[in-house]
Amino acid sequence: MNKYLQIKNSILILFTICIFGYAPFAQQTTVKISTEEEIKEDINLNVCKNAERLEAVKKLFQKMGAKDTNIKIEKIKDAENLFVIKKGKTDETVIIGAHYDKTSDGCGVIDNWTGIVILTNLYRSMKDFSTEKTYIFAAFGKEELGLVGSDEMARAIPKEKRANYCAMVNFDSFGFTYPQVMTNISDTKLADLAKEVSDEFKIPFGKAAIDFASSDSESFRKQKIPAVSLHGLSDKWKEYLHSTKDKTENVNSTSVYIGYRFALSYLAKIDAKNCNAFRK
Repeated sequence: MNKYLQIKNSILILFTICIFGYAPFAQQTTVKISTEEEIKEDINLNVCKNAERLEAVKKLFQKMGAKDTNIKIEKIKDAENLFVIKKGKTDETVIIGAHYDKTSDGCGVIDNWTGIVILTNLYRSMKDFSTEKTYIFAAFGKEELGLVGSDEMARAIPKEKRANYCAMVNFDSFGFTYPQVMTNISDTKLADLAKEVSDEFKIPFGKAAIDFASSDSESFRKQKIPAVSLHGLSDKWKEYLHSTKDKTENVNSTSVYIGYRFALSYLAKIDAKNCNAFRK
């Protein structure tokens, strides 16, 4: 595991509590900021069987305060997507996503229960306060079989409405290091915004392509919706993803926690931007 991150754990916890508290979202009294211990508890709720993961996602959203009437599951071409909508002041829309399915090897904790934990905790923090934009919190099925769930969702958005979709922010595989951008499936302006957040908080920033890899942001980019994929992997990711090592004890919860706190500030910046800010 990432020894650098482990050594810095206690410092980073204090650091993130201090700096992320100034994010616009966190200034509202209705916001519930998750603790690292709560994030760790949610990581431990992972289930290893693909057939049980969608129900586990639903239960985690319920734990975060989502009402049953607000949780929607759509089955498209044998892929099931779960989503929860948080209305904003406008119909300008931001999609926040993570896939919940896993490969046949391992328990899929790193890839991608960590993304689901970030997604659902973001919902918990954002659901009760005022935002300019409307947010769709989406858990995608069958990402590992070719981005099936996200591709169907993206293609189902009518062409005449796609200009109203400001951005898609995807979380895929945390647990090793700080938030980074997967450049081969991310739009430049959204990647630059991630660097801006990292620079403001003086945490390391990385952006690099991962050869022959993809994730759900690409489905939306194909439909001309600006998108970015964020991960928290180190250069040792090949030893863990899609293998028997993808299990709870190999996840550093601080990486997931910082990913969540980073995302709150990142989304606050998106919320304040013009809807066309990230288009070419």
